Amino acid sequence: MRISHFIFSSRFEFLVIFLLLFSPHLLRAAEFDPYKVLGLSKTASQTQIKKAYKQLAREWHPDKNKNPEAEDMFIKITKSYEVLSSEEKRANYDKYGDTDDTQAYGQQRQPFRHYHDSFYFDESFFHFPFNKGNRDFADNKYMLHYSQYINDIVPDSFKKPYLIKITSDWCFSCIHIEPIWKEAVQELETMGVGIGVVDVGYERRLANHLGAHRTPSILGLINGKVTFFHYAVVREHLRQFVENLLPQKLIEKVTDKNYLEFLGNYQEENKPHVLLFDRLRATPLLFKLTAFAYKDYVQFGYVDQTSSESKSLLRQYNINTIIPAMLIFKEKTDQPADMIQAREMKRQIIDDFVSSNKFLLVPRLVNQKLFDELCPVKQTHRRRKYCVILITVEQDSISNGYAAFLEFASSNSKDIFRFAYVNQKQQKALCDVLLKDLDSTFPQVVILERRNTAGRVFYKPISGGWNGSEDDKFKLLKSLEQLQMDPSVLSKDAVLPELNNEFAAMFLLRWIYTVYDYLSQFGEDLLHNNWREMMPLLSLIFSALFILFGTVVIQAFSDSGDDKQVKTKPKDDSQKTAENGSPSSTNQSSRAPKKNFVEVTELTDITYISNLVRLRPGHINVVLVLTDSTKNVLLSKFAKEVYSFTGSLTLHFSFLNMDKHHEWMESLLEFAQDAVQIDTDEDDSHHRQDYTGYVLALNGYKKYFCLFKPVYTGEDQDLDISKSPEEEARSRSGSSFSKNESHQRKTVQPKVGTSLQIHHKLDRLGLWMERLLEGTLPRYYIPSWPGLEKITASK
Repeated sequence: MRISHFIFSSRFEFLVIFLLLFSPHLLRAAEFDPYKVLGLSKTASQTQIKKAYKQLAREWHPDKNKNPEAEDMFIKITKSYEVLSSEEKRANYDKYGDTDDTQAYGQQRQPFRHYHDSFYFDESFFHFPFNKGNRDFADNKYMLHYSQYINDIVPDSFKKPYLIKITSDWCFSCIHIEPIWKEAVQELETMGVGIGVVDVGYERRLANHLGAHRTPSILGLINGKVTFFHYAVVREHLRQFVENLLPQKLIEKVTDKNYLEFLGNYQEENKPHVLLFDRLRATPLLFKLTAFAYKDYVQFGYVDQTSSESKSLLRQYNINTIIPAMLIFKEKTDQPADMIQAREMKRQIIDDFVSSNKFLLVPRLVNQKLFDELCPVKQTHRRRKYCVILITVEQDSISNGYAAFLEFASSNSKDIFRFAYVNQKQQKALCDVLLKDLDSTFPQVVILERRNTAGRVFYKPISGGWNGSEDDKFKLLKSLEQLQMDPSVLSKDAVLPELNNEFAAMFLLRWIYTVYDYLSQFGEDLLHNNWREMMPLLSLIFSALFILFGTVVIQAFSDSGDDKQVKTKPKDDSQKTAENGSPSSTNQSSRAPKKNFVEVTELTDITYISNLVRLRPGHINVVLVLTDSTKNVLLSKFAKEVYSFTGSLTLHFSFLNMDKHHEWMESLLEFAQDAVQIDTDEDDSHHRQDYTGYVLALNGYKKYFCLFKPVYTGEDQDLDISKSPEEEARSRSGSSFSKNESHQRKTVQPKVGTSLQIHHKLDRLGLWMERLLEGTLPRYYIPSWPGLEKITASK
């Protein structure tokens, strides 16, 4: 009986263990069926899957469907399509019922491993739904979506840093960091740090955009720039990571020696100055986050209460050294405009204190953004805002009326009135509109009210200018009292131009800081070997280096080659003059060559249409006729003769192989029988005509060509020595002969095609090219270019 009971208990325990291990697969298969979600059968094609997904996604999109279950249904539809659109995931689901959610993000699926002697355990063996359906508070409250990140989080990162965690439902390692993450979030969020969570199972697009390729990952976002956390997940490390994200010079250390200089810069920086007093040596993170949030409005300084260098400063402002204090200074540096002291400085208290003192009593209008905030557009009758603007000429002239204007603004600090001053030289366009009907005396005071964002205002100048006298103050006070009772006092209207940004000259400094931040980030990534996140920056750097090498270094070598070519050119020309008996200046084109080489292409059946038949109007293709045996010699000579003409954009250079295209050549020259008539012996009449060394100038558009025949000018043992000196001279002159003269005397042809003889076939090509450009060569028109059937196959 005991034995049967023992067997039953063992079987029961084994069944329990089996269910614990494998029931998640069964439950998940029962809960989620991608085929059922998309309404498809298991034989559905990819086209049907895509069509069903588009239709259901359009129907259940949360922005269009207000059903409370729309968001969950949309997630299921997206997940189903993700599984079925991948052949690998679909096959895996069909075999095992696994949607691959257990796989760590960015890792490949590990195959099941068999061991005879023992079990193999790794993270992928346990497919427990750690967070599924029971997500921690951070995963729900701070969940980020792609559009929310782009539209809200990135712009907001210019005011506060964000700490973002990359996680997934089936991430085993995410469980270990969850308690530490929770503690860090509770501490940092109260200080003003933004918190975000990205689930790669639902927001894979956002995870890829952030460059997060594994879970868990933690990253920081500030000023739109992403930085990854590389250290052990400890609360102190996370706190230090956030502090390192902030710019270095947010808060200036203030002592007895420099506090007057610090507070006296309010007019240059056009900002109130805040002094933070605390007993800590280093500036607390809470103050740094506050300084970053209000960096565009307020300048912050920190005073260590325990330092011996700040004793007189503490006495002057009567600071209680036991508890932290915050003092804000505006135009008066001897006494603060406002102050707070509390044992626990909370972010909400600091925000209320600073936001209510963001502007000086009389700030300078330095850009359009400040003008929009000081003088907002009228919204309702009860929320009117009137701007009282003092217009001055130069910085020194402010002392004449600025002190009186500041005193008047201090005694009339009603919420509906905002006081400011503007420099006429810096904002000339604005001042010209407001003072167009007044004399050019300065300073002047103008009261205005903005009516719309397009720049339309109603305004009234105070007559008589502004000298700061009691009479001027009385007239301004009377105008403001009348304005509160009757807004129609502002009788003039105008459209104001946008203000100049007077701090735009600091762009270079901001650019240097940005470069420094990127270099620091690059060094940090290099230190931690975070190659995947570094890849975009490395690609940019190597691209810049490649362009620099290609445009600077190679160009330097090209320039040196050009100089060498220029130095050796006169020597070649002098030799050519000696050989040809003609000055080298005749071989120069009107346009200097752009390259130090001649680009010569072969005229074949492939290039025939583009290089001849469809040649652009006004363009000529100069074609050298050669054979395989004479190719190297003739091309070298051809390049030397035509090099000075390569600067012309209308000339193209090619060569035609007679061994391949003899039939096409004969068909073309049928239209120039007289020009190419060569006397041959009757016994040799049946031999093929030798056109080696001929040059054709082909005008494809107008359908004509010009012809160059070889002329021998060099030493040749086979020349006819019986020719008279007159005939020899006439032969050297390159003049064409008539048909009768050509029958009376034979054109000299060598019996053996030696290298020297072939080289001299193109001696007169330079003169012929000059006549070609002058348009004095005879032209042979043809009805149409020989067809492709005239182009013989290659041998």
